[in-house]
Order: sequence, then C-alpha cells, then structure tokens
Amino acid sequence: MNAEIIAVGSELLTPYRLDTNSLFLTGQLNLLGIRVMRKVVVGDDRRELHDAFKESLARVELVLSIGGLGPTEDDLTRETVAELLGRRLQQNDAILHGISERFRRFGRTMPAINSRQAMVPEGAEVLENTRGTAPGLWIEANGRVVVLLPGPPQELESIFLKEVQPRLARRNLGLRLHTRDLRITGLPESEVEQRVAPIYTQYAEAETTILAAAGEIQLHPRIWSSDAAAAEKILDEFVERVALALGKNLFSTAGESLEDVVARTLQRHRATIAVAESCTGGMLATRLTNVPGSSSYFRGGVVCYSNDLKTAWADVPPEIIEARGAVSPEVAVSLAEGIRQRSGATLGLGVTGIAGPGGGTAEKPVGTVHIALADEKGSREHGFRFPGDRDRIRHQASQAALDIVRRHLLFGAHGKA
Repeated sequence: MNAEIIAVGSELLTPYRLDTNSLFLTGQLNLLGIRVMRKVVVGDDRRELHDAFKESLARVELVLSIGGLGPTEDDLTRETVAELLGRRLQQNDAILHGISERFRRFGRTMPAINSRQAMVPEGAEVLENTRGTAPGLWIEANGRVVVLLPGPPQELESIFLKEVQPRLARRNLGLRLHTRDLRITGLPESEVEQRVAPIYTQYAEAETTILAAAGEIQLHPRIWSSDAAAAEKILDEFVERVALALGKNLFSTAGESLEDVVARTLQRHRATIAVAESCTGGMLATRLTNVPGSSSYFRGGVVCYSNDLKTAWADVPPEIIEARGAVSPEVAVSLAEGIRQRSGATLGLGVTGIAGPGGGTAEKPVGTVHIALADEKGSREHGFRFPGDRDRIRHQASQAALDIVRRHLLFGAHGKA
C-alpha cells in the first residue's frame, strides 16, 4: 500500500507554524509497511483542497489528511472530501452529545458553531477523539481509503494509534520496512559518499540515503520486504562493510546521538569528565547532561568567556593568555588541565575559539577553534577551522570535542584518528 499525506492549514504556509504531524505519520506508516510517496501542504482554500485530494486519490490507495476539522468557517476538510466523493454530510447525534458533554465537564456551554464538528460524510466511520472535540474519520471509496485527522498533535497521535493503526495493520500483507541509521562525524558528505558508494550500489534491493546534519553525516539503508530474516541479513552485511570503509568516523549504527555514545563509553570505562568552555558557551555541558544518568560521569563545568575567569576558574596562567592569546593551543590545554585538577575528573576538556561573526583576524579567522583533552598521562590539543555562522561553528566545536572524548576512550592516544 502506498500513501500520501495532506497537511491542511494556511498557517502552515507561513514561517510561524511547522508541520511535525507528517513526520509522526510517516514513521508510523513505514512501520506498517506503507510507503509514503508524497506530502503536500494546502491552505484553507476549497478549490486547492479539492484538487489536492483528487490528485492523491488518483495516485495512491491511502490518503491521510491533517487538520481542517475544527468548528470555524475556514475548516473545510470534511465538506471538501464529502463533495469530492459525492457523499452527503449528516449530523451524528452521538458526536454532538460528546462535544456538548466535554464542554459541560469544563463548566462551559457548547457554542453553536461546534455543531459543525458533528457533521459526518455518509458511510464514514467515526474515529473517537478522547483528547479533543473533532473526531477523526475513516472513509472508504472506490478501493481507496481516506483518513481525516485533527491537527493538534496529541489528538492526532492518540487517534492514529488507537483507531487507525489497527485498521491498517489488518490490511497489511506482510511487507515491512527494514532499516539502519548510521551516524558519521569528522568527514564531509562528499568523502562519505566516495567511501560508501562502491558498497551501496551493489545492493539493488536497498534504497540508501545520505543526509548532512549538524556536525554529522547520516546514512540510511532501507529495504522493503516481507522476508524479515533475509532483509536483516542483507542490512547486517551492508553495515559491516560500510563500517570497514568509514573506520573510526562511524560512531553509531543505531541512530544514537554522539552524546549518547560518549555517555555510554564513559560509563563503561568508569570515567568522569569536566569541561571548561569558552566559545561553546555551555553547549558541551548541556549535551553531556542531556543524557539520563549523566551524574554518574559528569563532574561539572565552567563557562569562562573572559580572560580573568579563565584564570580564576580553570587556573589558566595569565602570562600564557598574554603571550599566546585566549584562542590558542596553549590556552585550550591549560583549560583542560585546570578543570581536570579542580574537579577531580578522569578527563578534562577545554574549548576556546572564535565563533564570530566578529573577532577574527588574518592569523585567527572566524571559525578557529582549539580543543584539548587532559588525563593522568598528559594532554593533547586539536586545532580546527570550522565554516558557517556562529551557531554552526559552536555546534561543530561541541561535536568535535565529544568525538575527541569518544576516540580517546575507544582508541587511545587522546582521540587520535
């Protein structure tokens, strides 16, 4: 079964509202073995809605719409679909009573306009909405299925999981999506492609997508198959070969974030860490503590932007700052060693750099970052030149710092590649 998703609402065509519902639906449909072939966003216009549903029903067996089921005049989904399918709208007394009771429970009287939400196309199955007033609708016509869902995410997700998913599961013929989520850091997208293309092109049964994300590259091989054992065997072989090609740059084969991998590795080695950050402004500490259980490995950290606080909080000698500058290998090393000594952590991590947009020079342009890692054996500094704007530079710096910790713990030599 193939599907298309229609997100309804003029607000989704502005910069103020993002459609996240279609991401949820895509994930759930894929788990059921249903391919999503297209997603469209349509404003609150009857003609545009009519054309969108007509086009989708001509192409696929399943159409799911999001939104446009509210009580106001610009909520046109019910009416448009009923007109397209040649169905009359009929008042459903049970829905009307339920809406009225919901208002009564909150000590309010139902506005007359809400009665529009009780209008149902002939032959439609009502999908109960326990979290709002607009029920979902399941309509079958000419071998096609149309599912109308309300826009609020908590309502949509509840209706889909309780009402839609079981109906779709009964129609499934055994086809399922089998996939892997590989995460790579330290390599540009073009080099990842160069390394893995000779591998994935040999697997005709797999669809492979390479995505560039902040500070990492993602590789997604996907196989649609009714033979789960065969599909999983192919994917296992694929991952094994790709892992050899990518080496230490591959940090996860299960879609984990880098901080999740670092957290697990710190815990496995029974190591602790503390950070002294300048240009990342607390981003490293935030990412390390985003992981549940972080108190077992994260000792603490300081954000020392000013030179005097680099000295006061991380014991960076002022003469080093004077001689080498705040953004330098020597200061990064001193930050790492100072915070390690102060905190008693196994590892100390120091970061200093120029995130921009100002502050750069010919010798130290914007994007210059120095990261150092210290342990009981000493310290090692890594210099970087990151492209992009301030946010991108800061995120790449935090990603590189976490990767240095990962490599150090897994491969030794202070994260040497």
